[in-house]
Amino acid sequence: MASPWTGIIEDARHYPSPHNSQPIVVRVEDDPTATVFYDLRRGLPAESFGIPFGHVCAGVFLAGLDVVARAHGFTVQERLDHAEMDFGRLSADGDDHLHRLGTVTLRPHVVTADDREALAGFLARRTSRRPYDATLVDTAAIEAASAIASAAGQRFRTTDDRATVDEIVRVNQETLFDDLQHDAVHHEILHWLRFSKRQAAATGDGLSAETMLMPGPVLRFAMEHRGLWQAPGIGRVFRTVYLSTMRGVRQLAWLEGPFSTPAEYVEAGRVFMRIWLEFSARGIAVHPFGTVITNPRSHAAFVERAGVDESDGRMAWMLFRFGHSDPPPLAHRRPAAAMTVGGAR
Repeated sequence: MASPWTGIIEDARHYPSPHNSQPIVVRVEDDPTATVFYDLRRGLPAESFGIPFGHVCAGVFLAGLDVVARAHGFTVQERLDHAEMDFGRLSADGDDHLHRLGTVTLRPHVVTADDREALAGFLARRTSRRPYDATLVDTAAIEAASAIASAAGQRFRTTDDRATVDEIVRVNQETLFDDLQHDAVHHEILHWLRFSKRQAAATGDGLSAETMLMPGPVLRFAMEHRGLWQAPGIGRVFRTVYLSTMRGVRQLAWLEGPFSTPAEYVEAGRVFMRIWLEFSARGIAVHPFGTVITNPRSHAAFVERAGVDESDGRMAWMLFRFGHSDPPPLAHRRPAAAMTVGGAR
């Protein structure tokens, strides 16, 4: 008899992750129980806050796992460790690359129509880097997102002020150029870029030129010749191509809340995924501006422009554009076997 984890893992692998790195892996212990790990080899430790966002990714995965399991006839009981991630282990022992997040246990559940609909929404969710159509999102969606955040001790904030939106979009653009000047971050970004459809399909992960809406040869040349981004002529061309995908952005949103421990990072990721799925169910596109949060200079510029209060252990830890766009290209996923300890890599 097949394990219930077979179908659950097949669907759960569609969770979003930074750079589409897909770092979560599981080890099935028995039919009801699995251990969940974060593969440190697939993390992004070069960026400021890159390590905390490993736990955020775990929270995103767990929120998605809950949706998937319910549609398969189970609820999920968690026992999480909340230990700090130590990427230094990779230098000491290349085989010691799995950070244990905890165990999850399946409990029987009667599937409802809402469960099946939620799974369909989870599988249909995509990151949209396409131009948006400059229309405002319905206030009911904003209220729903605010309620999800508030229930978890977070605050959902948004702006449609044209000057503020344009300035933060500009900061997001400049962040990429700034990050490329840092060798470790530049190397990390290059590692996850996929410059052709064939390469993206073969690896099943990473940021493909297709999903970034850029010609593969142009993206490769730009990333491998980062010094030219500062050149007056060709640098302006790179900026123009990059900004063309940002047309029509009318609204930005961010989440503020506790963000100083692994447990808080995980819960933050869980909240973000719930909001993303709520928006997706309403036909609203989402594109996180992660580097604005992780780049110290850009983060400070965003906080000042948006009037964010980061006192008392709270932080604006997630920023994203949202609105309406054409369907984005499909981002590839690794097979379920690659998400299972002992499976194909």
